Amino acid sequence: MKLKEGFVTHEMGDEQIMVATGSANFAGMVRSNPTAAFIVECLKKPTTRGEIIDKMLDQYDVTREIVSADVDKILAKLRSINALDE
Repeated sequence: MKLKEGFVTHEMGDEQIMVATGSANFAGMVRSNPTAAFIVECLKKPTTRGEIIDKMLDQYDVTREIVSADVDKILAKLRSINALDE
């Protein structure tokens, strides 16, 4: 899976802003906390859910269960705005 073309990100302090350009079917802006921003950054290249989880486990001192739940929540949000190519 990968972040769809037409979604661009911008870092503002400790927050990431994602907006849809004219080619996306979403009109709005998504503000991401550092965890969500990390996941979105992973999605800028083709990746899998498992690869994202492994990268997060390398980056953060948390359990696989917590990371898995966070990844699933963010992926569901991105799917709801049609931001993923799967």
